[in-house]
Amino acid sequence: MPSSSAEVSTTTSLDEEMKKARMATAFRTILPIIGLVAIFIIFNVITNGGMVSSMSLVISQVYPIIISSMGVFFIMTMGGLDFSQGSILGLAAIVICVVSRVSLPLAIVAGIATGAGIGAINGFFYVNRKIKSFIVTICTMFLFRGLIKYLTSDSPVSGSMDLMMIDTTGLKVTLTVIILAIGFVVFRFTRFGTDLKAIGAGEKAAKFAGIRTDRMKFWVYVLSGAITGFAAFFTAIKNGSVTASGGNQLETQILIALVLGGMPISGGAKVNFLNIIVGSFMYVILQSGLNMMGISTQMNQLIQGVIFLVFVFIFADREATDVVK
Repeated sequence: MPSSSAEVSTTTSLDEEMKKARMATAFRTILPIIGLVAIFIIFNVITNGGMVSSMSLVISQVYPIIISSMGVFFIMTMGGLDFSQGSILGLAAIVICVVSRVSLPLAIVAGIATGAGIGAINGFFYVNRKIKSFIVTICTMFLFRGLIKYLTSDSPVSGSMDLMMIDTTGLKVTLTVIILAIGFVVFRFTRFGTDLKAIGAGEKAAKFAGIRTDRMKFWVYVLSGAITGFAAFFTAIKNGSVTASGGNQLETQILIALVLGGMPISGGAKVNFLNIIVGSFMYVILQSGLNMMGISTQMNQLIQGVIFLVFVFIFADREATDVVK
């Protein structure tokens, strides 16, 4: 009888822990959505309906962020970081503008190849040379930012006139939905997503499970770079040219967007593909709302920083020992 009582007690304890885990997961999913709706309503009231009336302009800013965020989402799921995204987008946009003078389809391919190439450099030093991901990507961020400034030192790099002629909302929405749909299916319903979460939860355990972690990490950086290289196409068709500031601070915008969407920085099993969509829209609405209110750049950054810290505090996985791999 005592053993039976102990078993009942253990089962009850496990049920309670599972219930708490489910509630915590639901909280992590719902809170960013509530935050998105609340921020939108608050800014719309403060601006006397300005948020709704300028919604098309607000949404036009989300395309490069939401697409680039998907690549970084994959990296962060396995516990890594990437601070070179802005430089990747800027350099890829320059390549797209130059090649667009020859062929638009070829320009898109060249932009993707440029991003994949920089991603391969990041992956090589991260995987083969065993350098922390944030150190590698900070180095490549400065390296390629310097190259962007050199290429645009005399004047902005302009593309063909055909670039801006295809800048339509329909095209951008269609391409964005297709990319996100492919990413969702691959992450949610294939081994790719399962392996990424396993690496983020514990790399040693993932190796014992038969996952080729080094190869996986390398190709995820290549994939992330390629995705941002494609996102550069949106920047190129919007502006028709690239200046020295092309892609500047994109990496910060992505990191803030993902954290606002509920993304745990340590990655692992608690990530949710919805983090990308909710976080990107929340960041763009927050940024646009503060600008509409006439908030200064310094105060804008201060408010974003406070909100960012609050969400990091809420969504940080304190059980993870290796925050950044």
